[in-house]
Amino acid sequence: MPEGHTVHRLARTLGGLFGGQALRVSSPQGRFAAGADLLDGATLVAAEAWGKHLFLGFERSGPSLGPGGTATALWLRVHLGLYGAWTFAGDGSADVVHAIGAPRRRIGERDSVPADVPGHRARADDAAGEWVAPEPRGAVRVRLLGPHAVADLTGPAACEVVDDEEKARVEDRLGPDPIRDDGGRSSLADARDDFVARVRRSRVAVGQQLMDQGVVAGVGNIYRAEALFRAGIDPLRPGRDVAADALAGLWDDLVVLMRDGARTGAIVTTRAEHRDGPAVVDDPAGRRRTRQNTDGSPDAVPPEDAFYVYHRDGLPCRVCGAPVLTKELAARNLFWCGACQG
Repeated sequence: MPEGHTVHRLARTLGGLFGGQALRVSSPQGRFAAGADLLDGATLVAAEAWGKHLFLGFERSGPSLGPGGTATALWLRVHLGLYGAWTFAGDGSADVVHAIGAPRRRIGERDSVPADVPGHRARADDAAGEWVAPEPRGAVRVRLLGPHAVADLTGPAACEVVDDEEKARVEDRLGPDPIRDDGGRSSLADARDDFVARVRRSRVAVGQQLMDQGVVAGVGNIYRAEALFRAGIDPLRPGRDVAADALAGLWDDLVVLMRDGARTGAIVTTRAEHRDGPAVVDDPAGRRRTRQNTDGSPDAVPPEDAFYVYHRDGLPCRVCGAPVLTKELAARNLFWCGACQG
């Protein structure tokens, strides 16, 4: 499932491509036809992320994108879930990524794919000489079409039109978001205090709480394992038994790591001095231990060097050499070092 940094990249991408534009909104698949009718012809005036929820704000008059803009009338709320993804194409006037979303579907969030890539190209109409968007591919739930670009949504776990009050109710259920400028609270300091208080009021293991979007929004399985390792916190320790200053440090590290992921499109948690570990290994079932999204540039961190413990079960810890452990927690595989996080 895409983690919070991916959704923040989506918000920036969609806002950059379509902000201030009146869009044609449709549902080629047909499952979102009624919702698309509500938004068709409206102007995109806001693009936001909170944790794993994407909110696109539409208004039929007075477009104003960004803080202090005109209040929006309707929001498209999208949660990608396990299989959701957005794919993009454009007329060549601006670089567009190929796809952002489910790892099984994307080429790479940092890839800028030219408009003439086969299967994803925009074309000029021979008669009018105007740009024509490519035909939808697959079961496209929502299509956003602007003058210069198109975005198609496939496979989301949630896709609905909500008003301001309904949007606020969704946000009220979420914990603070390390990537938001204010963490979703009055300030980042308040967001950190809120996170610490939420974890410490419960006996539930801290490793399980980090997967609870009501405790901290946007953290997924990779950031959970990696941030706990970097903090030296035993993931199985009850939340109320973790020192407040350790949790505050964990929050601060999540702010740095997740914002870096939102900036680059790749999760890299290792420090340079720890990037000489074993190469990527396949288990007997052929499962690739490390899945990572990079752009292949010369300075990109290789996938096998990106993580400390995630999908490195059985391999030696990069810091102490003890074997990396794994067990199921909160319906997902947890990875940690029993020595470094004892």
